[in-house]
Amino acid sequence: MSDSFDRDGWERRWAGVLRDHPGHVAGRAPSPTMIELVGDLPPGRALDAGAGHGAETLWLAARGWQVTAVDFSASALRAGQTSAELIGPDVADRVDWIEADLGAWTPPQAAFDLVLSLYVHVSGSVGEMVNRLGSGVGPGGTLLLVGHQPIDPDTGAPTPAAGQVQVSVDDARAALDPQRWAITIAENRRRAAVGSGVDAVICATAYADS
Repeated sequence: MSDSFDRDGWERRWAGVLRDHPGHVAGRAPSPTMIELVGDLPPGRALDAGAGHGAETLWLAARGWQVTAVDFSASALRAGQTSAELIGPDVADRVDWIEADLGAWTPPQAAFDLVLSLYVHVSGSVGEMVNRLGSGVGPGGTLLLVGHQPIDPDTGAPTPAAGQVQVSVDDARAALDPQRWAITIAENRRRAAVGSGVDAVICATAYADS
């Protein structure tokens, strides 16, 4: 299997994992970071940018959110849609599944109360992607970004994400206009499992008059 992080490479990865380990994928829990940081928000409209097989999407939909789930892997989206249908119409009817490349796709302007993007591999400028996804957040809404860091910021050693480009604290801070955003969290968090790496976690709220 190719080690490429482009669209075709990820489609091959997803197709292979879903074929060989369907139970493992279906049983993967949603991100605890997401649950911690947005679990108390009142449900509204959410964008899951880089939704994969939909663990976070389904968690949000089950709690009343109307979710737009975007990913460029058709296999992952089919798996997510199948899971939603198995849960039932109360969840399935709350999700719109969109196959698109986040390297270029732009959300509707200010259309969402929550935009989350977890562990997305960025093909171009990280700052540009942060701004593009942030444009989808309406006044008073929340932007949550999490990126697996390729280099351990404390030791300088490569992590399991070596070779990837994901959002970092510095890139996000530089991209988010302080006139529009109140950044509530911008920190590196070491993963619980020893040797599994470090995540950059950024959570920001759009000012109500932005």
